[in-house]
Amino acid sequence: MEVSAVEGLPEVRPSDDVAELVAERAALRDGDILCVASTIVSKAAGRQADLDEFEAGERAERIAERIGSITGEEKDPRFAQAVLDESEELVVDAPFILAVTRFGHITVNAGIDRSNVPDADLLLLPEDPTGSAEAIRAGIRERTGADVAIVVTDTSGRPFRLGQRGVALGWAGIPAARDWRGEHDRDGRELGVTVQAVVDELAAAGNLVTGEGGGGTPVALVRDFDFGDHGESDSLYRSPENDIVRQALREWSHERD
Repeated sequence: MEVSAVEGLPEVRPSDDVAELVAERAALRDGDILCVASTIVSKAAGRQADLDEFEAGERAERIAERIGSITGEEKDPRFAQAVLDESEELVVDAPFILAVTRFGHITVNAGIDRSNVPDADLLLLPEDPTGSAEAIRAGIRERTGADVAIVVTDTSGRPFRLGQRGVALGWAGIPAARDWRGEHDRDGRELGVTVQAVVDELAAAGNLVTGEGGGGTPVALVRDFDFGDHGESDSLYRSPENDIVRQALREWSHERD
């Protein structure tokens, strides 16, 4: 498998066609996988916003005040309101905000970014990352004839570990996971629980070459990846009733600890 950054992409603006921009700069072929940073998907969709667009409600004011009192750093209540507006649920609201986005991803501040946004204060995550992946895939097929897979990516922190890594928000043309259940290990034991989150692993591999700063390479090309003869799954996000960590966090309070 080879992973390389797609070079030469311009600063993406609202209404830009991500598929066209990539197709013009990469010689694509059937079976390729493109890991596309959610930042450019959001920019093309006009998901930039200014803080003045958010009028902080009482809950946002309380959250901002509480976080400020705990951390000693001022929290803009308008930012807290933006997170609330982009969230289905807050799992934790102090000493930071851990939110469930409307498409099921759980991340700090609902994934709202304040870096690499030249024309606004904030960049919101795509509203429908899988829908965006499907549209980019169809656009590339139309322009190049190549049948590629798309993984829309973001970076996220990890429980129990330091540092961020790439994760998948949406995907098209590839299953989310390899399902190893029912296969056997080298000693003949049947695997009963292993489901490998392939799109997350591809997102992390892509992030190694796209980077985190101002390199201007938000798309990675993965070539010669072999999914193999495995079961497939498109489940990536745990359901609330089966997510014991989310359930525990709902009962946790910063004040009690």
